[in-house]
Amino acid sequence: MRSFAGRDILSLKDFERQEFFRVFEIAEQLEPIARNRRNDDLCADKTLVTAFYQPSTRTRLAHESAMHRLGGHVTGFSDAKMTRAGDWYQESIKDTVKMLEFYGDVIVMRHFQQGAPHEAAKWSSVPIINGGDGWGEHPTQILTDLYTVLREKGRIDGLRWLAVGDMRMRTMHSLGYALSQFDCPVTFVAPPDMGLKPEFKQELTDLCVDFREVEHVEQAIAEADVILVEPVVQPDYTKSRQEAGEHGMTPDNYKITRELLSKKAKSDAILLHSLPRMDEIPPDVDITRWSRYWQEAFNGVVMRMALIALVLGKME
Repeated sequence: MRSFAGRDILSLKDFERQEFFRVFEIAEQLEPIARNRRNDDLCADKTLVTAFYQPSTRTRLAHESAMHRLGGHVTGFSDAKMTRAGDWYQESIKDTVKMLEFYGDVIVMRHFQQGAPHEAAKWSSVPIINGGDGWGEHPTQILTDLYTVLREKGRIDGLRWLAVGDMRMRTMHSLGYALSQFDCPVTFVAPPDMGLKPEFKQELTDLCVDFREVEHVEQAIAEADVILVEPVVQPDYTKSRQEAGEHGMTPDNYKITRELLSKKAKSDAILLHSLPRMDEIPPDVDITRWSRYWQEAFNGVVMRMALIALVLGKME
């Protein structure tokens, strides 16, 4: 198995099966630090740089929290408009990264442009972690989801997934690539204009992913062990800023309600959502036995702790 030390985390297409389990193993070892709400000194001599060209709550703060839990330092920006990277100058990714690499030891980047972290990795002498790139991928989020499933169900192989939402989203791309390494049939449910693109379907077929598409959650929820939901009402991730406007309501086909879960879902199925949400999961689902998105949020810190420790060579 390849070493993670000095490695970029850009796409789950880059991960081999055993590498997933190595990351999960390290996450489990580091989890007590976060669970006991203490900080270690594992990365006390290291600094994380955040380069966020898009708004973020969970991804940015989870990485920052992870670095603090490891005893490290954090610097960077959360709004590119307040830097020369995003103001009138519109500094190139190359120039920005060639500067940031001297300010820290690992860079996590979120960008509205698909492929931007990959471009950054070409020029950076320190590891780049993809915190979400346009309609591209969101590898750390799906690693978090898989780790949550493993901790909650005790396994990943053999579980049936139901993925509901906009299939153009970066999380859905990373999910498809990840499931190619596991025995996990997946059913996708999306509005017609947000379905799987032909080229992505071909990729999934080439990667031997067992997938199908249906039009309504009720057609697949009864057999699902893991239900992953994303919004179908959302901003355009290819834009740096989204103008405020009216948000529509989620159609019933793509909602996971308490009534639907109680009537149709397996009693031991788990419900995931990377958040933020609109009305696709009503708040009264939060206290049911199916919801796991708050555990997911905790695991998001643990997963980033594992990735940071691995790429910095602090765990092997």
